[in-house]
Amino acid sequence: MAPIYKHGNRKILFVCLGNICRSPAAEGILKHIVECNGMAHAIQVDSAGLGPWHVGQLPDSRMRAHGERHGYHFNSKARMFQTDDFDNFDLIIPMDDENADTLRSMARSPYDIRKIVPMVNFLRHHPMHTTIPDPYYGTDHSFELVIQLLEDACQGLFQEIMKKG
Repeated sequence: MAPIYKHGNRKILFVCLGNICRSPAAEGILKHIVECNGMAHAIQVDSAGLGPWHVGQLPDSRMRAHGERHGYHFNSKARMFQTDDFDNFDLIIPMDDENADTLRSMARSPYDIRKIVPMVNFLRHHPMHTTIPDPYYGTDHSFELVIQLLEDACQGLFQEIMKKG
């Protein structure tokens, strides 16, 4: 995880399959935390998907609705992960093992691979979860669970950045 500990601005990229549920929610939650702590000048946050299905679309309406209930605004437009994202971000955070494996297969070097750190590594209060599950085919409970997991992991990530930065 050495890339996030360098001096200066931190650039964080969240990645999921389609960039309409988990990764834009993580982006919105971390942006909220960063802004509330006066660190927007030092921590940049973005999200991307591994597939082209939703490019240019807003996040899933169910995810936006659940985010609104928690005070978040998930309004980024979906985009696809590009290989040059390895050059543009210090930390690339996949939501599940499949996303992580795909990112590793796209990596060009061991340095790129070191930037890939699963989101669950930052969970503090949900140790029984080994992935951030995809809520797309789930129920309202699925979306609510993802919000709770992402709030926990984003807080953990922010604390890690501040502690090491």
